[in-house]
Amino acid sequence: MATRVHQVRILQVDEIAPATRVFRLERPPDFSFTPGQFVSCLLDVDGETLTKPYTITSDPETSGHLDICLNRVDGGRGSTRLFDMGAGASLNVTGPWGTFTMVTAPARECVFIGIDTGIAAIRPLLHRALAAPAAPVVLWQRAESPPHLLFRTELEALALRHPTFDYHAMTDTPLLETIDQRYVHADERRDREFFICGVGEIVAKLRDRLRAAGYERRAVHYERW
Repeated sequence: MATRVHQVRILQVDEIAPATRVFRLERPPDFSFTPGQFVSCLLDVDGETLTKPYTITSDPETSGHLDICLNRVDGGRGSTRLFDMGAGASLNVTGPWGTFTMVTAPARECVFIGIDTGIAAIRPLLHRALAAPAAPVVLWQRAESPPHLLFRTELEALALRHPTFDYHAMTDTPLLETIDQRYVHADERRDREFFICGVGEIVAKLRDRLRAAGYERRAVHYERW
């Protein structure tokens, strides 16, 4: 079966940090997705069609739009093309794609780790986990370089509304050592579920450390960009 291409309009563009924007896209009426999935944007650059994946950072329950969040990368043809587009422009996308997802809130403690723009993928998962919290929910948000904690105001407000949600914002504290101390050495429990998303080798290091410590492979979900 041929991949279906959806033509959507860019409804709104918001700069949420230097060189970081959220693009609000029109949502096709028959487009359904699971928190954590992404769309592929088909971008015309110098006569060539580039396919660039971007996680949907909005919730499936939010009607009428799809939000994607991205940095402008120096020399990045895809991000440069998108940053040149404004509200009202048309964009072709395919999807949804991806298996870094959450269908229902976990029945055991759920630990989210969002690194830099990786928080964009964590955000809808977190909202799903808090929609009907059955167990404690923890978020460790780490901003590497530059230290921009995306969506911080929203996340702090969520922590105030949900007594079962524990939010940690980190800019200088070593992430690997913190997670190691808290979830490997602090107790013998190995019944937690982890969702890790970010850029670079730190994602694989966290995944491998938790699995080596005795957590089930299927309980340590990850997405590395």
